[in-house]
Amino acid sequence: MALKGTLKDFGIADILQLIGQQTKTGVLTLTHKDDSVAVAFKDGNIVRAETTHRNRKELIGSMLVAAQLVSEQQLEFALETQKRTLQRLGDVLVSQGVITEHKFKSMVQLQTSETLFRLFSWKTGTYEFEQKDVETENTLVPLRAESVLMEGFRRVDEWPVVRKRITSLQMSFEKLKELPPAELEKDDFDAALDDAFGEAKEEKKAVNKGEFQSVGENERRTYNLIAPGRTVQRIIELSQLGEFETAKALCNLINLEYAKGIPPAGKGGDEFESDRAPSAVLGVLGRIAVTMVVVGALLFIATRIDFGAVNLGRSNATTFTDPAVQRFASQQQMSRLSAAIEVYRLEKGALPVGLSELVDSKLLAADDLHFPWRDTYFYRRQEDGSYVLLPPLR
Repeated sequence: MALKGTLKDFGIADILQLIGQQTKTGVLTLTHKDDSVAVAFKDGNIVRAETTHRNRKELIGSMLVAAQLVSEQQLEFALETQKRTLQRLGDVLVSQGVITEHKFKSMVQLQTSETLFRLFSWKTGTYEFEQKDVETENTLVPLRAESVLMEGFRRVDEWPVVRKRITSLQMSFEKLKELPPAELEKDDFDAALDDAFGEAKEEKKAVNKGEFQSVGENERRTYNLIAPGRTVQRIIELSQLGEFETAKALCNLINLEYAKGIPPAGKGGDEFESDRAPSAVLGVLGRIAVTMVVVGALLFIATRIDFGAVNLGRSNATTFTDPAVQRFASQQQMSRLSAAIEVYRLEKGALPVGLSELVDSKLLAADDLHFPWRDTYFYRRQEDGSYVLLPPLR
């Protein structure tokens, strides 16, 4: 069964979690206004993310030039060679000795990350996941969907704090004092062990995250890029850290009084893509209202539906060869599941953590959790008192 719908009803976080948990392979296409992004998955891991309407500055060649890793002339020559040889741009640039393979891959990784995390600001739009074979490229390290979710939530949580200081891409900065000397770094072997086990990295992240009061590698790199008249946008391009990490580093430097922000001349616009909380709140209220209205109907359905009466056995998903019959049976079964969830809520005063609790409470049989499919229905309890229920991907 195809996964498609609107982002208002099923957010980007739910979609990534579902595809990651079920280790699916295919392409997820998301559309918001005039923008469209295609995210390719391989066994639940993200292997590619690209927008179909990418601005010129978002193209990998333009990013390399903006970061001063490649000159305009070198890029033009590489593009001409690419047309003649049909080689990938990265292979051409590396073979010409313009850039190292490692640096090119890191920029592709940055481009992909920027595209992915921008999706977390989308509250409206549509999505569709199509299961199909996906070709992987060696220029991108596969990203775990769970890791992208965690990082996305962190950015959404910290972004309002950053925005209080960094209000425009056109503001510039002035250095107020020198940074303290950097701490003595560990030798490569110790650093590798820490990275492998994640201890030092997690400890450092906890310290640096805190109250935005630490000077780390990102702050030092960003501080060195501050120059008279140089804007936030230009520092982002040169830092190779991405929009969020650069803006956060600048915010830290201001908080610690190592730099001060200079508003842009004239009326500075709000140029960052940010979440629109009102739309999210309205979506939550709408779902709660609908739940209250239909709960009576669902309870009625729970007491009336019996698939045994129409000979729809639950023991074998392959009983139905007609996709239309499968979809109909699945829709009816989702109504049964929804009714059981609401009955559980009334009895227990809270939503079940998982669908298995419906079986433990004798509201459903174990087969009900996947009929007429082999895989279990996707269920997720939301913090706002609502829940998400979807058929398994097929």
